[in-house]
Amino acid sequence: MPLLQDPLLIFSDLDGTLLDIHTYSWAPAADWLEKLQEHQIPVILYSSKTAAEMLAIQSDLGLDGLPFIAENGAVIQLDARWDDHPDAPRLINGAPHEEIVSVINQLRDQQGFKFTSFDDVEVKVVGEWTGLTRERATLARLHEASVTLIWRDSDERMAAFSEALDAVGLKFVQGARFWHILDARGGKDQALRWLAEQYRLREGVAPVTLGLGDGPNDAPLLDSVDYAVVVKGINRLGVPLQKDTPERVYHTRQEGPEGWREGLDHYFSS
Repeated sequence: MPLLQDPLLIFSDLDGTLLDIHTYSWAPAADWLEKLQEHQIPVILYSSKTAAEMLAIQSDLGLDGLPFIAENGAVIQLDARWDDHPDAPRLINGAPHEEIVSVINQLRDQQGFKFTSFDDVEVKVVGEWTGLTRERATLARLHEASVTLIWRDSDERMAAFSEALDAVGLKFVQGARFWHILDARGGKDQALRWLAEQYRLREGVAPVTLGLGDGPNDAPLLDSVDYAVVVKGINRLGVPLQKDTPERVYHTRQEGPEGWREGLDHYFSS
């Protein structure tokens, strides 16, 4: 079991995990966030959200200056102290947003796929889809290396669309509410391993990693950490992990930030 005295890195999903999926509240997790800060344990957020959104959420949570993983791993924000790093302040991992938009619009024009991306609609509509304020919905449209969309076609057409993306080096990822397209070279698990290696190089010790997530798209990251918390979520299929053993994985009974707190209680309160 990990200890608070270990060289820990905690990687946390946002919507449905640290944040309530309906209200975006993190109140039940507040005490643990404060305790981790007291122990100087980085809480590294990861999400499909844009870097602009993540910076605002970091500020809300009191996590300013820490690394984060945005756009499902296509964007990696570095620790603010690493201003000498060649990739500072953040690494764009793969094809840029504009290039992906061009590819999928071409596929839509040529083959008639039905979807609506955040780029297709005004800020007001994004706010209606997400429940975000106008200010936060504006940030949600500032993609740097991915596209977020609502799929409006059949499962068969989705399979054909996914194959077409694979052929040009892109991948189609399902999130809690939306679908996301990013460079196949990116991913939350790759981003986690890259950040853990940066900490090892900087601090001279391999970190102990703990990840928390609630959805199937969190599985690659949760399979890549030393210890995992699967927060009970809305997805009926759960989170299928390759290494789902009681010694390494804890499944919470509670949802959202209550489950987040439950997971940390399991590993550290004893």
